[in-house]
Amino acid sequence: MIGIGTLVNAIAIIAGALLGSLIRGGLPERIKSIIMQGVGLAVIFIGLSGALQGLLTVAGNGLERQFVMLMIASMVIGGITGELLRIEAGLQKAGQWFERKFARPESTFAQGFVTASLVYCVGAMAIVGALEDGLTGNATTLFSKSILDGVTAVIFTAGMGLGVALSALPVFIYQGSITLLAGVLRPFLTATVIQQMSLVGGVLIFAIGLNLLEITRIKVGNLLPAIFIPLFYYIFLVLFGLGG
Repeated sequence: MIGIGTLVNAIAIIAGALLGSLIRGGLPERIKSIIMQGVGLAVIFIGLSGALQGLLTVAGNGLERQFVMLMIASMVIGGITGELLRIEAGLQKAGQWFERKFARPESTFAQGFVTASLVYCVGAMAIVGALEDGLTGNATTLFSKSILDGVTAVIFTAGMGLGVALSALPVFIYQGSITLLAGVLRPFLTATVIQQMSLVGGVLIFAIGLNLLEITRIKVGNLLPAIFIPLFYYIFLVLFGLGG
């Protein structure tokens, strides 16, 4: 059934978060703190590896950079767009609204919601898996992502609280939209475009890791539109007969 992959993914996140909340209840603050530090380091290296995989290519006897200017343009244009739309503030308000309605006050509730939502949505598996599900009904990639996200949700929730469970909603909307629009998007989401989007996504995941370690405070939510700039750029080239 088309769409089953996204549904399973959302359920896995909720299940992992519920399990993580049970663990969190019995953990002292110093353990929660070291969990967040470990998660932050892991997220940094996941983002770094994803970014380098898209940025570097083997050429001759060494490595060459690719898509550098497109990556920079994507971050700048996407950042301006996200800042104008105030995406980060919107996500924070959504997390705080859910906290008031469904949970006891918790300082990291909104952080868990925003962080998990971004991590689960910006990776290549979300795009490729949703496309495969929509085009062929093959949800294997999303089933694999569900396992990873479920395990990650346990760890995230142990460190940041039950707000992580609510990230299942944006994941469901995001991946579900790609699945439903797969037929329209297929001609434009080429292997190169997905690689470029993954490169930008890797940079954003790296930034999330920096935030988790409290090294700096980057408005990753406002940079979220940057992921789609390579897609819009390719569509522009195709429409004006400059590529394809």
